[in-house]
Amino acid sequence: MVDICWIAIDKLTPNGRNARTHSRKQIRQIADSIRAFGFVVPILIDDDGVIIAGHGRYAAAKLLDLKQVPAIKVRGLSEAKRRALALADNKIGENAGWDRERLAIELPVLAEILVVEGLSMSQLPVSRRSRSTSSRSTSRRTHPIRMTRSIPSGPRLLR
Repeated sequence: MVDICWIAIDKLTPNGRNARTHSRKQIRQIADSIRAFGFVVPILIDDDGVIIAGHGRYAAAKLLDLKQVPAIKVRGLSEAKRRALALADNKIGENAGWDRERLAIELPVLAEILVVEGLSMSQLPVSRRSRSTSSRSTSRRTHPIRMTRSIPSGPRLLR
């Protein structure tokens, strides 16, 4: 069972067993994304407010000095399942790739419409490593879009 709620950030506790790391640069990128698009991906927590998944979003919210964040409270999981979910949530996303043919179609169109909103693209998802891999995916360490810091403050992130 899950509940979706807004929760005070000081009621959350980072999981001491969290094996995922985030650089300062990545935390800043997450914060920029939250500022641009809103806090659209909730933090996953257990009944006690311990973070199962979303430590990067939590750190970004702290950087933005947010008082509340959206959370999905997962109820009824055993300790083993909570720990497995924490690892699976991070690992499954890492295993994804990029469809380079679709990106070749989408990115030029996206570049044009981003200008209208004051955003721009500064990095394409093709790296030396990805050129040597299959044509269906790129390196997991690259991102298809990197927005500049010209992001407007946007709407309030909290209710």
